[in-house]
Amino acid sequence: MVERVYHDPLHGAIALDQSDPTEALLIQLIDTPAFQRLRRIRQLGPASLTFHGAEGSRFTHSLGVLAVARRAFDRIARDYPQLLPHRTIVLCAALLHDIGHAAFSHTAEEIFGSDHELWTRRILRESEPIRQLLDRFAPDLIDQLEAVFLKKYPLPLVWQLVSSQLDCDRLDYLMRDSYFTGASYGHIDLDRILMAMRYDPVTQQLVVAKKGMAAIEHYLIVRYFMYSQVYNHRKNIAATWVLLKTFQQARYQLKLGNLEADQNVRAWLNQDGNQIELDQYLAGDDGAFLYHFQQWRSHSDPVLADLSRRFLDRDLLKSLDISQLEESDRDLLLEKARYWTTQAGFDSSTYCGLRIAVSRGYTLYDRGIHIQTTTGLREIGELSALVQTLTQPIQKVWLIYLREIDDKIKSFVDKAGELL
Repeated sequence: MVERVYHDPLHGAIALDQSDPTEALLIQLIDTPAFQRLRRIRQLGPASLTFHGAEGSRFTHSLGVLAVARRAFDRIARDYPQLLPHRTIVLCAALLHDIGHAAFSHTAEEIFGSDHELWTRRILRESEPIRQLLDRFAPDLIDQLEAVFLKKYPLPLVWQLVSSQLDCDRLDYLMRDSYFTGASYGHIDLDRILMAMRYDPVTQQLVVAKKGMAAIEHYLIVRYFMYSQVYNHRKNIAATWVLLKTFQQARYQLKLGNLEADQNVRAWLNQDGNQIELDQYLAGDDGAFLYHFQQWRSHSDPVLADLSRRFLDRDLLKSLDISQLEESDRDLLLEKARYWTTQAGFDSSTYCGLRIAVSRGYTLYDRGIHIQTTTGLREIGELSALVQTLTQPIQKVWLIYLREIDDKIKSFVDKAGELL
């Protein structure tokens, strides 16, 4: 047996058997330029400016999702061998689910208006090396994968393993992001969760054995804390703001004819993020944009130069949670912050503003999570008071502002808080 082995810090040796047609296909897909490009895209976007260990890539995450999906599917298929014809679909979808991500991962979708899921489907059809591999394996394989990504595959279990409230994508990224950020509260019991996963032949969906409910509750709590403490960390909020404003200023300078940028970056700045050419999309990785930031930090426009420098040097703006203030006080604070920003000699629309972050531990998105009971399938929220609590959205309002006005901001907030 000839194997290709990928050594992963979480899952150990991920070994693919080249004598297995499906796993041989996976190896070939991994070796394509479009997939290798994921090595150059950080999994957590600008979060490495907050958590210095968060340098993992979309490439390592995608291999991790494949490893988890293979364990989950193969275990279920041992009890239901009629599922085996779907193995190729599950494993290819797990591997390729993030191939459409652009630079800075999810942050790019806000900056450029791109949709990584749409691009995943486009890349399968338009990237010649990938399309040839998939078509050669089975003429309808791309159509089947697209059905999985659109959650229209006729067997719900298949797309639920890839994208649902309890999927292999979430299981891997919670473990991986916890590991690389050093967030100890991000640990989940993967073995117990996979052992509890079941297939319900009546509804053809992914379900969970009753004995595994505690592990699922823990997983949902972990997800809530990772969103509130890592993904929506105040420094991440500030880093994303600086990134957004840098590209906003770059677009403005490009319209003035005062920006040096290669043709790929020009396309990203000029066009709808979902409409650019495939080659230009695939060229938009972290390194390409950070190279331009290095050039722009010497730009004649002081705002673009300053923003580029701030991002590269991690000289970020301040962010303060003002959720506890009444809306009228937030509006007044924002007005004052803009005034103080202008007084300090900075553009108030660039260096000051509000960001809203919403965290929720669980929703009924994509059928929710169903538990096997003696009286039939029950949605987990019906059985767990803890999960019912996690369905409540938590919204935080952040004020972004200059370090130079920090004392004034905090003094205002302290006085407003005393009146509440």
